[in-house]
Amino acid sequence: MSRHPQRQNTTASIGILAALFVTCMLGCAPYQFGNAALFPQNIRTVHVPIIRNSTFREDLGVRLTEALNKEIELRTPYKVTADPLADTVLRCEVIDETKRVLTENDADYVRALDAAVQVRASWSDRQGRLLMKNSIVPTDDLTILFSQDERFVPEAGQSIDTATQKAIEDLANRIVSQMEARW
Repeated sequence: MSRHPQRQNTTASIGILAALFVTCMLGCAPYQFGNAALFPQNIRTVHVPIIRNSTFREDLGVRLTEALNKEIELRTPYKVTADPLADTVLRCEVIDETKRVLTENDADYVRALDAAVQVRASWSDRQGRLLMKNSIVPTDDLTILFSQDERFVPEAGQSIDTATQKAIEDLANRIVSQMEARW
């Protein structure tokens, strides 16, 4: 019997842990840390042309373009560029903007409303291959439809502009989330 059984157990445990660590790090695919691991690695630049706006609110396309540029720079490893020959192009169009009354008081004064914005988006590489696909409902459409509602209460000092801006920021977040690599 060994004079130091506890030392042998500790040495064996360290050896097993080291083997597990090496196996995990050298597994089938290299593991990456941070947000860069969420996005396709072969892309470096994204061009986001000024977003077309088919609504009567003239500023929605510009506001969504700014929100998308910020979100891409913040959350992805990609660089937003003005060069139309970037690795990829993210095209969007604001197709609808609505305001709907949710509740009224006894005197028919509006208490709460919903501001909604709908956007059609597509992300493609230089060869025209789609990089963002609708995995929930596959269709023949080359774009994905995004819709965002935001509730606002005028009596509380909220306005259609603040609700629309929040909807635009949420849409930018959801569109960038769709740029993540599929598992």
